[in-house]
Amino acid sequence: MSRPKRPRRLRFQPDTRYFKPVGVPLRTLEEVALFPDELEAIKLHDIDNLNQTNAAKKMNISQPTFARIIDKAYKKIAKALIHGQAIKLKEID
Repeated sequence: MSRPKRPRRLRFQPDTRYFKPVGVPLRTLEEVALFPDELEAIKLHDIDNLNQTNAAKKMNISQPTFARIIDKAYKKIAKALIHGQAIKLKEID
């Protein structure tokens, strides 16, 4: 049995829900889902220029967990860019 998931502190709520290649209808594209914690990690690390330790503290998680989240987010974004997929930003539940 795994440990219960620790609640993450998420503060960023984007105005946009999708990013997609120009000129291709959304209904014909495969989607990659970017979860709120992944988007928050990218914002804290790349936009706010926080190191992983400080960003992890802001999200109320450990640094290794933050590293796993941001690595997963970067891989999803790279996959969408390379394969021409849409990126769907999931909403906070």
